[in-house]
Amino acid sequence: MARFFEYLDMGGYARYVWPAYLIVIAAIIGNIIFARRALKRARIEAQRRLATKSSASSGSSLQGEST
Repeated sequence: MARFFEYLDMGGYARYVWPAYLIVIAAIIGNIIFARRALKRARIEAQRRLATKSSASSGSSLQGEST
């Protein structure tokens, strides 16, 4: 068990090493959250554009048939 605590102490540099790990982990988690939100917004925007495009093309085909 003493060896485990020796590892956690990181040779006396624990107060520098562990916060650095925490910062990196927080940055990675932040990037994952940001990417998922951006993907969700992009999907919603793409669906909106497809719906707009399909309704505009179906509306114009109906107008062309009536003439």
